[in-house]
Amino acid sequence: MNYSEFVYLIVVFPLVGFLINGLVGKRLPEKVSGWIGSLASTASFVMTLLIFIEYLHTHQSSQVNLFDWIVAGKIHATIGYNVDPLSLIMAGVVTGVGSLIHFYSIGYMHGEDGFSRYFAYLNLFMFSMLNLVLGNNLLLLFLGWEGVGLCSYLLIGYYYQTKTASDAGKKAFIVNRIGDFGFLIGIFLIVQYFGTINFSELAAAVKSRPISEDVMFWIALALFVGATGKSAQIPLYVWLPDAMAGPTPVSALIHAATMVTSGVYMIARLNFIYILAPDAMAIVAMVGAVTAFFAATIGLQQMDIKKVLAYSTVSQLGYMFIAVGVGAFTAGVFHLMTHAFFKALLFLGSGSVIHALHHEQDIRKMGGLWKKIPVTFWTFLMGTLAIAGTPLFSGFFSKDEILWKAYNQNVVVWGLGAAAALMTSFYMFRLLFVTFFGKMRYHEHDGHKVHESPAYMTIPLMVLAVLSVVGGFVGIPHIIDVLHIGNQFEHFLSPVVHDVTRITSNHHTEMLLMIFSISLALVGFLVAWFIFYKKESVPGADGTILGFRKVLYNKYYVDELYHNTVIRGTIGLANGLWRFVDKTIIDGFINGVGFLAGGISRTIRVMQTGMVHDYMLSMIIGVSVLVIYILTLFIR
Repeated sequence: MNYSEFVYLIVVFPLVGFLINGLVGKRLPEKVSGWIGSLASTASFVMTLLIFIEYLHTHQSSQVNLFDWIVAGKIHATIGYNVDPLSLIMAGVVTGVGSLIHFYSIGYMHGEDGFSRYFAYLNLFMFSMLNLVLGNNLLLLFLGWEGVGLCSYLLIGYYYQTKTASDAGKKAFIVNRIGDFGFLIGIFLIVQYFGTINFSELAAAVKSRPISEDVMFWIALALFVGATGKSAQIPLYVWLPDAMAGPTPVSALIHAATMVTSGVYMIARLNFIYILAPDAMAIVAMVGAVTAFFAATIGLQQMDIKKVLAYSTVSQLGYMFIAVGVGAFTAGVFHLMTHAFFKALLFLGSGSVIHALHHEQDIRKMGGLWKKIPVTFWTFLMGTLAIAGTPLFSGFFSKDEILWKAYNQNVVVWGLGAAAALMTSFYMFRLLFVTFFGKMRYHEHDGHKVHESPAYMTIPLMVLAVLSVVGGFVGIPHIIDVLHIGNQFEHFLSPVVHDVTRITSNHHTEMLLMIFSISLALVGFLVAWFIFYKKESVPGADGTILGFRKVLYNKYYVDELYHNTVIRGTIGLANGLWRFVDKTIIDGFINGVGFLAGGISRTIRVMQTGMVHDYMLSMIIGVSVLVIYILTLFIR
């Protein structure tokens, strides 16, 4: 049986789940609604797995076109899906991690109002995300791109009764629209210069048609603007930390494992364009490096358990853009995958902590939890070790490869990435020690006892913990490949993704850099251990945060800066245009026409006396004028 012919089922299953929960979910019992949503996602994962196994045997990429969608001028867009290594990896991450989060949500969202609505939104998100990663053309990718933006708005604002959640949803939607404008410009330029939006045809056209480097630069840069919005890079990163107002499983699915990696996937998919725009790639790498460093500094002083992980996500996305910016596209996708494992684990682990403490999120009010919620603690520890770059954990392999490739391309980019790695280790172990060790600072009252989460929540944690430990072994660097397994991940992606990083250093330098990277993780751990475990220090325990720590705690006041410049400026401009253009010019013109018509009518109305002899006089004058006019014509 040729499973690849049924690749469209991967997309259809979540759509069916969305329709069922969206239309009749309110009439269904809570668990039935949850299981429908979860099984729809799981069915997509099983289908992805079957196609993946088939591809391992055939090594044949293919496209399945269902029907023509838009045929107009140069645009010929189909509803069609790719079966190739990159799409299969992305679909596997989306459906695999997504299914675990669906099952986790059954336990976490128990008793919430709008339970079926929540699962309908999750399934709609899965449908949109799978269109994004499986679509065989830019327009279908953009449909999924906008779809996940919509679902992000709906899920962030799930608790729409609260101002924080509704504002966060609007912020995410508006900021992403800014990036999406750039993405559209990039698509328009591609259609203009290459006449196709199908990925395989576009790759062939790029190779066969000599286009100036300037044009390729602007195409690549416009597409990257879209990526900065969706994947939360400077300057459009501000929506992601606020998105933590949504339910924690939403943070794990959308804002850690899937949606925020869309920009990285898009650049990897269009690597044949970026290869021809080296200046644009340099910008991508530098923006990624600055974002990784900048977000890591903010994470040092955050007190909300989810905000720490949010800024960690922004920082880790920066690493992915470093990779694709220096031409290490495979390393970027590799880190995308490993990050999905350990960051989803960390977010779900934080959700388990919040669930155990009855919605408490301030780490200053936690402590001493490791004995009370042991499964959550041990799995959270696995995720922390992975993100810190501990040897043999998944994050070590992918992060080390990125730093190695960056060192060969741009030492400044490598330096910022290395500094971010040090801070990542520190703030993640700070989070671990303050949350799980020391004295218990949460006051149990009214029968609210700290308890371990139910199996719906702990089993996904354990699966993700295993993936966080072993997930990196598919990409073992050759320098430590004592079993001669080879970098299977790079080999698997090679038909689609072509790395162009110039390796200028020798193996000795690579080993030294690896040791240095491990040392950074160790230093971060030791400093955090000494301050927050040995000394049992609690950050900001007295409620006062002074000096530069206050600047970091307040996120460099970037939101305030945006509010006082961009937002107030835009509102001021809109008010000015309303007063001058709308009220003065447009309304003035319309009102002037009305006033003129009224004046003319008032003048004519004076002549309407209602007296017959006046009308007779008017007729005589009119006829006389007409006769005189005719006589003059004959005289001539």
